Amino acid sequence: MPEFIPVFSLARQAETVGPAVQAAAARVLASGRYAQGPECAAFELEVAALLHGAPAPVGALTCASGTDALHLALRALGVGPGDVVVTSAFSFFATAGAILLAGARPEFVDIEPASFNLDPKALAQALARPLDRAHEGRIAAILPVHLYGEVADMPKILALAGARGIPVVEDAAQAIGAERDGRSAGAWGAAGCFSFYPTKNLGAMGEGGLVTSHDPALLERLTLLRVHGSRKRYEHEILGWNARMHELQAAILRAKLPHLEAWNRRRRAIAEIYHEKLRKVAPVTLPGLGAGRVFHQFVVRVPQRDAVRRFLQERGVGTEVYYPIPLHQQPALRDYAPPGPLPETERAAREALALPMFPELTDAEVERVAAALAAFFRRPQGAKA
Repeated sequence: MPEFIPVFSLARQAETVGPAVQAAAARVLASGRYAQGPECAAFELEVAALLHGAPAPVGALTCASGTDALHLALRALGVGPGDVVVTSAFSFFATAGAILLAGARPEFVDIEPASFNLDPKALAQALARPLDRAHEGRIAAILPVHLYGEVADMPKILALAGARGIPVVEDAAQAIGAERDGRSAGAWGAAGCFSFYPTKNLGAMGEGGLVTSHDPALLERLTLLRVHGSRKRYEHEILGWNARMHELQAAILRAKLPHLEAWNRRRRAIAEIYHEKLRKVAPVTLPGLGAGRVFHQFVVRVPQRDAVRRFLQERGVGTEVYYPIPLHQQPALRDYAPPGPLPETERAAREALALPMFPELTDAEVERVAAALAAFFRRPQGAKA
């Protein structure tokens, strides 16, 4: 049987960046600086230099994880108890968890069926509802998610938010390097939040996160919150917490950062092969190939998803489901469920299937994945999956 094709693998990446990563680790070891030092500062400048299209220069601030990035951004904007944050119901749990950690309440809205991102029409409806809801409170922020590496419809989202004076925090955890209309993910809202979990397009060897903003005052507050509210040792101006990045992770990320553009180009080339091989395979629904997308995942919609997964697994192809339980149906979030169903979110949770996607996949492997998926739907009707 041919070698198994995983949905994601870091082992092959090590062949490309291993020597540079080892050199970075040795540099940190020799420095004797292990937390929030010169490697973090340099990485912040390097990431900020990647972001473009903003009305003002963008600053960047490293932190311990993508979850911390979201939590820091919300807290820095003054979001707290009694507040409401409107967000997508189709995302990883950290999107909602950060809202609750800030003391606020998430209000979930539906997604666009094509992009899986927050639907501006659903957002407009949520913003128009009177505030005498069961969960009274001001709408303190809007938190769109750039899911699977595609930037949400930020022009429409910002127009809705701006008309009401509501800040927008971008959950760009899956979208480093992504663009929309020539503007980078993380350069649209009051703040942008990134994750460097190992599986991301730019991944650390552990946890890591980063917050971006074009507002110097917000960046200053973020800096305070990140280290127990302190800018002078043993003097604490506000209540913060320890959200610092380790120097080792920053050094590793710096070693990998020069490869990001090429990795994202390769991800797009893989997506184009999938499109070429699967565009005529009904009833598979493919993601768009819009300019600026970085394909953190390549997620198709399929009926009979569990049967499809078994069929592919038996043929040596790994898959994953992001996400089988939408946020508004999570047991930990049952108190924040919307009054009615979110049909597109719930349909996506039943149909979304991630195919293998990482830069080191060969063309032959991608074609094999596509052929296996096509074979499922071209079986004689009634044949066993």
